[in-house]
Amino acid sequence: MSNAKNESPTIRSAVLLIHCPDQKGLIARVVDFILKNSGNVLHLDQHVDLERQVFSMRIEWDLEGFVIPPEKIGEYFQTLVAEQAGMHWAMHFSDETPRMAIFVSKQSHCLYDILSRWQDGEWRIELPLIISNHPDLAHVAEQFGIKYHVLPIDKASRQQQEQKQLQLLAEHKIEFVVLARYMQVLSDEFISHYPNRIINIHHSFLPAFPGSRPYHSAHQRGVKIIGATSHYVTPELDAGPIIEQDVGRISHKDSVEELVRKGRDLEKVVLARAIWNHLSRKCLVYDNRTVIFD
Repeated sequence: MSNAKNESPTIRSAVLLIHCPDQKGLIARVVDFILKNSGNVLHLDQHVDLERQVFSMRIEWDLEGFVIPPEKIGEYFQTLVAEQAGMHWAMHFSDETPRMAIFVSKQSHCLYDILSRWQDGEWRIELPLIISNHPDLAHVAEQFGIKYHVLPIDKASRQQQEQKQLQLLAEHKIEFVVLARYMQVLSDEFISHYPNRIINIHHSFLPAFPGSRPYHSAHQRGVKIIGATSHYVTPELDAGPIIEQDVGRISHKDSVEELVRKGRDLEKVVLARAIWNHLSRKCLVYDNRTVIFD
């Protein structure tokens, strides 16, 4: 399901995300490729990880008048630039409308926030379905006119239900998945179908206070800040590349209930920022870490 409020951009552009071993002249090679083919650079951001000697870059250019047809740009770039420099790269186009699926359990705060942003046209996405292991939030999906699939999971049914989930995602041509407080651990096999395309929100400032009762642990320790972390999902639990984090101040006056309330506010905002960075093609992942471009 698409959001009609979100208009197509007036300029069609291409975005390249690149990382490779650092070496001289990388920026010049990429820019030269674009300019020689009548492209106009709109944005360029780059970073060198001096510790790992890794160069990373995000470059966007206007496709109006660009000599190479869009469907051939990747092929030409690989042959003329990337191959010689050992580049890992991904290309995206501004007129693409990514298809997103949401996984939820029983907590609704992140789901409502995502759906309200989608309904208001804040994000250019299609949102055809919500998948849950509980029926509790079906009424929310109904309010927004989105299909809601209930696939209960226990130890015996996990593998079978995950296959049904994957089938639904494939049928709806889903590009990426958002876990909006989905309280199930995904299998390695499931994750392998969507590498760096499953976004999770974790209810603490990782790696502190992991587990199912972080606010209770924080309260017992008398901490002065709480936080939330959004990251890509990897086989190692809650250890994937971090996309966004934030913290909030608390004090000894705050009850566990108040910590939960403040924490949920953080979770909504942090998850929304992470989704925005992913949609804007600003996230580059290597060595289980992210570069988030401006």
